[in-house]
Amino acid sequence: MDRVILHCDLNNFYASVETILHPEYKGKPIAVCGDPKKRHGIVLAKSQPAKIMGVKTGDTVWQAQQKCPDITIVPPTFREYVKYSDIVFKIYTEYTDRVEHFGMDECWLDVTGSVGLFGDGKKIADTIRKRVYDETGLTISVGVSWTKSFAKLGSDLKKPDATTVISRENYKTVVWNLPVGEMIYIGRSSVSRLKKLNINTLGELANADRALLKQHFGIVGDKLIDAASGNEKEPVKFYYDVHIPKSVGHGTTTTKDVENLEQAKIVVYALSEMVATRLRKYNLVARCVSVGLRNTSLEWFSRQLNLIEPVNNASDIANAALKLLKENYNFTLPLRTISVYTSNLESATGAFQMSFFNENEKEKRLEKSIDEIRKKYGYKSVQRAVLLNNDVLNADLHEEDDFTPFKR
Repeated sequence: MDRVILHCDLNNFYASVETILHPEYKGKPIAVCGDPKKRHGIVLAKSQPAKIMGVKTGDTVWQAQQKCPDITIVPPTFREYVKYSDIVFKIYTEYTDRVEHFGMDECWLDVTGSVGLFGDGKKIADTIRKRVYDETGLTISVGVSWTKSFAKLGSDLKKPDATTVISRENYKTVVWNLPVGEMIYIGRSSVSRLKKLNINTLGELANADRALLKQHFGIVGDKLIDAASGNEKEPVKFYYDVHIPKSVGHGTTTTKDVENLEQAKIVVYALSEMVATRLRKYNLVARCVSVGLRNTSLEWFSRQLNLIEPVNNASDIANAALKLLKENYNFTLPLRTISVYTSNLESATGAFQMSFFNENEKEKRLEKSIDEIRKKYGYKSVQRAVLLNNDVLNADLHEEDDFTPFKR
């Protein structure tokens, strides 16, 4: 028997919540954006009327205003988004215990064991859509299929407020004519590489030569073919499982352009401290450090470094990030956004002894003491000297939203 998997996607989530909080926005083009004064003026979400006018997530404020002159710019209220996300999440858990978050506004549900109680996948999807709207005022699009990738694809095909079923009977018609980039996890780089192999549609990917894809993509090649052909077996996780996250990171858009390594060092140390604090809070260590950079032309660049030993202190994270920065970016164009991520995470309790050197032990004890002081007196009560008297960091950097995908 095939699994029955739903992918539920809250439509225009941030903008929809703002419309509920501010009824005067209903039916009008709005864009939820960061604060332009802090150079965070990028569209995080847009309402359906704004979407119709061509406004896209990731547009700058001026681009959104150019496309839609009467658009209303709204600052984000993340606490409200979390509140509404939690309400919807609780609705999902009334139909199955296999509920897996994919960001704040998306979830997979495996309802295979619930069809006897609530009906087939489409009926469950329609019931959930109605309940979410009746209880929150939000609309969702739901994809129904037997794999996670197809369910996600289904929720993307019809928006807003729709149920799309991708079945054994129709998937070749519905899925295989779509461009390869429509499938989750196939980004622009992969699309470009697949096109060089004359693989342009999901049907061509599903029927591609496995040896050829493995040669060009490694083990990921098998996963791509399985996803496109409907042979993917990845399970939907239980919502109560405590999983180690895939990454812990933080990023910021600076108050002015970062023109050289010395300025970048200030930002990297600040971000590394925040990342290290979170790692220790959740008793984790990392075996990989990554940096993400966006320059003044809004071009995105990222690199990663695998570490010999796992770390969760700011100095080691910052040193790895700065090594990546020095070796891979020459500041031909200044930077406006810098992010530091850690990945390949594991429990610090089970990790092998990170170092036998006393100096490292001293630093670990020092950072633990700093954690305690900040917990009691606030994050800014203790600062590195390199972070004082700087003019590139936002004053409220520590209050920004992080990139940590922890599950509820």
